[in-house]
Amino acid sequence: MPRSRTSKRWLAMQSRDPYVKRARSGGWRSRSAFKLMELDRRWRLLGPGMSVVDLGAAPGGWSQVATQRVGAAGRVLAVDVAPMDAVPGVTCIRGDVMSSVTVRAIQDWMTGPLDLVLCDMAPNLSGVRATDQARSLEFAEQVLELALRWLGPNGSLVIKLFEGEGTSDWRQLARERFGRLEVTKPLASRRGSREIYALCRGPSGVLW
Repeated sequence: MPRSRTSKRWLAMQSRDPYVKRARSGGWRSRSAFKLMELDRRWRLLGPGMSVVDLGAAPGGWSQVATQRVGAAGRVLAVDVAPMDAVPGVTCIRGDVMSSVTVRAIQDWMTGPLDLVLCDMAPNLSGVRATDQARSLEFAEQVLELALRWLGPNGSLVIKLFEGEGTSDWRQLARERFGRLEVTKPLASRRGSREIYALCRGPSGVLW
């Protein structure tokens, strides 16, 4: 079957992308691994012995970075509705974080409060911008509530958002629930992308 123009443009963009080339040469599963490395340098997210959950983990680039940084004394759980090849040192759960079954499985894995929740996930896109933005924010609100339930008092959430209608409301909600909120766009994000990353640190009213 001949490739569409969109597919050809995407393949051409991939072939020119320096982060794609670095990921391939360095054994990283995705170019997004470099986003987490940059965010870690900026916010000092990861350290030895930490307990981390990576939501929307496939194909595993962020989990690779996380397990290297937390070391043998740490724990990393990768969660995604899509199948994902095993990452050494990482436990994997296949499931939708919007499902109570998946949430219970994550909580069964936990042995105490988490140090870090990572979320580089985007919902399935319909192509209708308003609909996709609403879905993205619904997911972001769900992850925010789960992080409040799972994190310890000094824990952090790092989550991908898309700038657009409702994003400022989400930020206000995060400010009310966490002691610190910062937003940035990594250099590794593609030019023209609306994605940003938010750090939420120090949840209020923690359950642990």
